[in-house]
Amino acid sequence: MAQISGQTVNTSNVLSIIMGGGQGKRLFPLTKERAKPAVPLAGKYRLVDIPISNCINSGLRRIYLLTQFNSASLHRHVSQSYKFDHFSGGFVEILAAEQTFSDASWYQGTADAVRKNLTHFLNHEFDYALILSGDQLYRMDFRPIINQHAETEADLTVATIPVARSEAESLGIMQIDNDRRITRFVEKPKDPAVLDSLKLEKEWYTKLGIEGDGELFMASMGIYVFNRDVLMKLLDNSMADFGKHIIPGAIQTQRVFSHVFQGYWEDIGTIRSFFEANLDVTSELPRFNFFDMSTPIFSRPRFLPASKINGAQIDHAVISDGCIINHAKIIQSIVGIRSIVGAGSELKRVIMLGCDYYESQNSITEYEAAGVPRIGIGRNTRIENAIIDKNARIGDNVVISPGGKPDDMDHPLCYIRDGIVVIPKNSIITHGTVI
Repeated sequence: MAQISGQTVNTSNVLSIIMGGGQGKRLFPLTKERAKPAVPLAGKYRLVDIPISNCINSGLRRIYLLTQFNSASLHRHVSQSYKFDHFSGGFVEILAAEQTFSDASWYQGTADAVRKNLTHFLNHEFDYALILSGDQLYRMDFRPIINQHAETEADLTVATIPVARSEAESLGIMQIDNDRRITRFVEKPKDPAVLDSLKLEKEWYTKLGIEGDGELFMASMGIYVFNRDVLMKLLDNSMADFGKHIIPGAIQTQRVFSHVFQGYWEDIGTIRSFFEANLDVTSELPRFNFFDMSTPIFSRPRFLPASKINGAQIDHAVISDGCIINHAKIIQSIVGIRSIVGAGSELKRVIMLGCDYYESQNSITEYEAAGVPRIGIGRNTRIENAIIDKNARIGDNVVISPGGKPDDMDHPLCYIRDGIVVIPKNSIITHGTVI
């Protein structure tokens, strides 16, 4: 039980279900060898740490994570990160897609994934199911939305956020009445006339405390609260997706309400959004504050040494645990765990995802004898506007930049997506290479 705004919220009757996403094609090649929720974030975290931490900070400790693609690293991270004691009844459990005698298909969408696991969920006592996305960056206390859901006697509550027209075209847009009941839903509206008809009425600006008079639209955050019986009823069909199929139909037949959220929220669905969200962490006043210890973001404890800086010039950067930074220049960049950066190198707007291990001296000697650089970034190398995936070996006198190249391109040594160079996991970029 927890006290929110004078109301008592019973968090023990809520089951949390995090959607692990599909193949994550728009985040390729970061999803080439890992599930989307397992993509590293801000130097030392994973995307999945965000929804799990939001649940824990909200007093919700029964958490299922549904996934089906490249789930090995996700399993490892979750099993090593989230362990509750025997007496709390809490758990974070992964349910990977599996073929059975009655159904040989994989998850066809978010609703289908929940439907295929209903037997697992119904083994628990719960009144409300909280459905979350595994690839969003936000900090949210879920108790107010659960409280509002109960107070309004809703069948389904959808978390919404005011967005500008430029963002509205790629999201599901809602219209609400004076009771905040949703009356209309359009998925990714592209027609300007349809968008105009979905604009948030100006009278809501005062109610919601919105300053300014720019046009806004109420977008779905992909966060839903269902009554247990309503969830079972709405999934008693073959419809695949909540956003495209279940929610639009439910508006016509059920009591569906909007819970308006106005904090920072970013859907990490593309390489560009991933890149910009990470770089924002390096700003002096980031929109998402990992230093807020009132609601911390949890992750795996690695017991790494503090990072060592040997005369480097560092400006607006995040340096993670266990790094060795020699006489390099690092500007507006994130350096992930166990990273090594050689002397004379310059990193500008670079996201290094770090390394899974420290290379032994014998390994370094063997690779160098074969002309292959050690793990990390060598000497006198210049990298800008790039993402360096884990365990990459980047040699001396290398240049990596998207300048003068197409926004999207496949290269034998890298990929360019949204104007950002991505060096895949375990890549080898030999000395003197220019990309």
